[in-house]
Amino acid sequence: MNPYQLITAFVELAVKNGAAEPEDKLYLRNQLLHFLGLNDWQETEPMTADSLELLDGLMAVASENGAYALGQEDFYQEALMDFITPRPSRVNRDFWEAYQASPEEATDYFYGLAKTVNQVKTREVARNIAYSYPSKYGELEITINLSKPEKDPKAIAAAKNQASSSYPLCALCMENEGFYGDAHKAARSNHRIVRLELGGQDWGFQYSPYAYYNEHSIVLNQKHQPMKINRTSFENLLSFLEKFPHYMIGSNADLPIVGGSILSHDHYQAGCHDFPMAKAGLRETFSLEQFPNLEAGIVNWPMSVIRLTSSDKAELLDASDYILSQWRSYSDEARMIKAVDADGTLHHTITPIARMRAGHFEMDLVLRDNNVSEAYPDGIFHPHQDKFHIKKENIGLIEVMGLAILPPRLKSELEEVEKYLLGQENKIAEIHKAWADQLKATENISPEHVKCIVQQAVGQVFMEVLEDAAVFKADADGKAGFQKFIESL
Repeated sequence: MNPYQLITAFVELAVKNGAAEPEDKLYLRNQLLHFLGLNDWQETEPMTADSLELLDGLMAVASENGAYALGQEDFYQEALMDFITPRPSRVNRDFWEAYQASPEEATDYFYGLAKTVNQVKTREVARNIAYSYPSKYGELEITINLSKPEKDPKAIAAAKNQASSSYPLCALCMENEGFYGDAHKAARSNHRIVRLELGGQDWGFQYSPYAYYNEHSIVLNQKHQPMKINRTSFENLLSFLEKFPHYMIGSNADLPIVGGSILSHDHYQAGCHDFPMAKAGLRETFSLEQFPNLEAGIVNWPMSVIRLTSSDKAELLDASDYILSQWRSYSDEARMIKAVDADGTLHHTITPIARMRAGHFEMDLVLRDNNVSEAYPDGIFHPHQDKFHIKKENIGLIEVMGLAILPPRLKSELEEVEKYLLGQENKIAEIHKAWADQLKATENISPEHVKCIVQQAVGQVFMEVLEDAAVFKADADGKAGFQKFIESL
């Protein structure tokens, strides 16, 4: 493929995507020539290639012509894809026109576009290691996240010498749309956000570049304001489901340790994925006298989850808000559950997840507590230290629902564990040695089965991590404690 074929096909794709009109072809061609470091043109035979093949070819042309500087590849690549990405106004118009046919048609359009223009990094996501683990609570999903590329050490060194701007304020701000990027902020030239309204406020809807699950999307407040779990949060989740009933939506908790990685910007996560927790049944049911039209129960799950189901949105909202208010002030210090410190610091919140099932609203309320102790300085209801070799990070919304997002270091580290188990020369990390010795003592290990054994052992650790994060454990004492809280409602 010569550069002129690539440019011609790229321009045709821009027209197909709605980024340009047929009358714009010559203009777009000339803009691309300059962008790629070319100043000549040759007519060529037409060619067929997908957007990522064209991207690879055009990036090779740009590299050969010195069109971008060291450490600028990511920024240049996204700016190149912006040529075939419609303006935000066109994306929003096409999205809501498709929505008139159905919500599914709207999200199919937007997600398809996001993949085509490489805003959703499909090739990088495909690198992730993924498998399931058959736990006693159902199938858990295990992923080792390899999608985010490692930065070039030279680029990292160069970034240290560049001043950091306060614009955009964070990675979730609306101002990221079309932002070229810099040494401290990601490239977002081809990033698009659909505008929508929830609860009388302006929100944005976008797809996550490094999708952790199918159609992983972010619903973000158009104002940069801190996350807060309250009645408005529940109302927003249910309002989103009214617009997009084929999606689930949830929120990270709003406190450190039990919260997500970005607490400074109000946002939710949504998508078209049936998480393990959603598939889990009820361990037991109970009634709330104040809410007679509501079905309630405790989910058979390693964490402490109350599930509410109703076709009455108002009653479900009232019940969710009531349980949150009760949990915020509830203490059971015999079980190390403490709601408020003497200085007024709050320690209780909820991770909420909402979905539609058989025409009814379903709300899962996961009870969270971020207390620490001398024995557990990183969090009493956080992965305990004996699990840190696999998972040390916060248990956020996605992990709560049964999908492990494990660090990329594990790919090479677990390969060394496999060698160690087989008695081969290895460089096993000291943090894995006690765990590996336990596997050696309890498993019949062969070269054919060693990878499966290690993967399933990682799944077992993830299940135990979720159990660590439960405020009420799955043992007899924990069940009694959960029942005591239910009775207080």
